[in-house]
Formats: sequence, C-alpha cells, structure tokens
Amino acid sequence: MEELIQLDKDLFIYLNNLGTTTWDGFWLFMTNKFYQIPLYLVLLYFFYKHFGVRGTVITLVIVALLITASDQLANLFKYVLFKRPRPCRAEGVEEFTRFVAGHCGRYGYFSAHAASSMALAFFTGLALQKHLKYIFPFMVVWAIVVGYSRIYLGVHYPGDVITGMAFGILLGFGAYKLHTLLVKKYG
Repeated sequence: MEELIQLDKDLFIYLNNLGTTTWDGFWLFMTNKFYQIPLYLVLLYFFYKHFGVRGTVITLVIVALLITASDQLANLFKYVLFKRPRPCRAEGVEEFTRFVAGHCGRYGYFSAHAASSMALAFFTGLALQKHLKYIFPFMVVWAIVVGYSRIYLGVHYPGDVITGMAFGILLGFGAYKLHTLLVKKYG
C-alpha cells in the first residue's frame, strides 16, 4: 500500500509541475462550477427538447440527487473514513507542489469535483446519446478535463481523481437507469 501511495505522490508532482502560468487561467476556469453554467443550460435545453416538461422536471430532481450523493459520499470519504491531507498540505509533497488554486481544503480523498462531473457526464451522456450522437464522449472528455484540473491546481492526487471518477461512473449510471424508469412511467 505504501508503494501505491508513493506512486500517487510521485505522479502528482510530475503532472502538477507540467503546468505553466500560460495555462493557469484555463484550468481555473475548468474547475469553477460557476463557469460551467452555460454548459448546464445547453444540457437542460436538450433534456427539455427530447423529454418535455415532465421529463425535464424528473431530470432536475435526479441531477440534484446525483450531485448531492456524489458530494456527500466524497465528504464521508474525506472527513470520516480516510482524512488524507491534500497535496497542498502534505509534508514531503507541498514543497514540490505548484499550487494555483485560491485555497486548499484540509482533506482530499476523494475528489468531489471528479465524482460529480463524471456522474453528470455519464448520466447526461447516456440519457441523451440516442438524440445526440457525440454527447457521451464529449461529456466524458469534459469530466476528465475537470478531474485533471484538480491535479493541475495542486489540490488532489491522481488517485483522488480516479477514485472520484469511478464513483461518478457508478452514480451516473444509476441515475441514468432511474431516469429511464421514471420518464417511461411519468414522462
């Protein structure tokens, strides 16, 4: 286990130090949920267009539950189960970290950003793929970029991001199945 943790630290330092001030603004933009609102509005439009008013209401409720579940699960892992310091706070790592984020939380395993973005990507990608040919790969690439932004900014190890994405995939797939069932029954 120690070898895996050391590999995670080494990979973090390598990936984090690939950054340059030229790209800092882009990665800060990608990690900020507020700046993603135009994407969310476009997705909302497509849900309305393809599922109608009832389907859109069902979608909004499911997305709210999905984001809440991914955030709270990440908080359980971070603050109760693991309490692993973020790289920007970890002795032996922080001095090698290129810290770009505005603040550094206390614990980081696992990344809620990675979990919620991948959950949303899988849910929306699967729900809309019948109507929009390239939506699923687009959303997955978007979620991977959001996940990588957490490493770039210096607030998560690669293992934090990969674990968050894995939980996001499971949650997003479950939300898609629930959405399919509810839209069929009530939409």
